[in-house]
Amino acid sequence: MTSDKGKEFACFREIEAMGIPFYFAEVYSSWQRGANENSNGLLREFYPKGTLFSAINQEELDRSVSLINERPRKCLASEVLTQEISNL
Repeated sequence: MTSDKGKEFACFREIEAMGIPFYFAEVYSSWQRGANENSNGLLREFYPKGTLFSAINQEELDRSVSLINERPRKCLASEVLTQEISNL
């Protein structure tokens, strides 16, 4: 997993303890976090920049995430992410 150096990833040691390698991108190097930037772009289709997430209920957020995860992905030969995960 690669992230920026935001405080939301202060628990990175817990993620590493699960056997997931964790890397921090360099400052101003968004190309080092391609999947993150792509996910942010997809999320922005539902919630424009400046959206107050405290005003969004969990059900609405879950629906948005589900719609994102159910999209066919070019990198998965047009398969759906949730299908690929269930195949693991």
